[in-house]
Amino acid sequence: MEKIDTKVLGIKILEKIKTIYDPEIPVDIYELGLIYDVFVNENRDVKILMTLTTPNCPVAETLPVEVEEKVKTIEEVNNAEVEITFDPPWTQDLMSEEAKLELGFL
Repeated sequence: MEKIDTKVLGIKILEKIKTIYDPEIPVDIYELGLIYDVFVNENRDVKILMTLTTPNCPVAETLPVEVEEKVKTIEEVNNAEVEITFDPPWTQDLMSEEAKLELGFL
C-alpha cells in the first residue's frame, strides 16, 4: 500500500463531511460543530469523534452511519468508524460563525 498524505486525506474527509446536513437545521454537521476530531492512520483507517445536538436526537441511529458510509466512498479510505461522545456536550458555542449567521444567531 503506497504511503498517503494524511493531511490531504483529512481535507478530503472534511469536504465529504460538509455534504452531510442535520435534517432539522439547514447547516452541515461540520459547521454545526458536531465533528470533534478526525483521525487517519497509516492504514487509511479513519476514526471520527462526533457528537449530536442532544442524546435523544432523532437521527442518533442514522447520522453516524451516514457519516461512516459517505467517508468510506473516498477512494483512499480503507475503513471509517464513527464514535459518538457527549463529553463535552454540544452547545451553540461550537457552531462556526457561518452556521450562527445562517441560523440568525449573529
